Amino acid sequence: MNKANRAAQFAPFDALKGLNEALRKKEEKLSRVEKIELSEEMSEELSHKLIKLEKGQRIKITFYCYGRYITTHGIVTQKNQAYKFLTLNDQKIYFDDIYDLRLDL
Repeated sequence: MNKANRAAQFAPFDALKGLNEALRKKEEKLSRVEKIELSEEMSEELSHKLIKLEKGQRIKITFYCYGRYITTHGIVTQKNQAYKFLTLNDQKIYFDDIYDLRLDL
């Protein structure tokens, strides 16, 4: 018996196919959080930061995406004021989903 066949006999047995995937999806669904409504002051401060924001600028951003808050940093590759989104690291982030924004890192 060659080594590959011998190793295969000791591979873990998954008696319930798809159970791990179903558990991961359930855990992901339960870990979701509600979107936080910004206060008027926070919204105004964020608006001022977005006005100052320019293409090519390095930022750190926290935004709401698929039931959770994500914090990332990078260089702004696009800012579209008309459609209210920016692109950071090839990811489109809508202004309404932004929770916090740090300029000039």
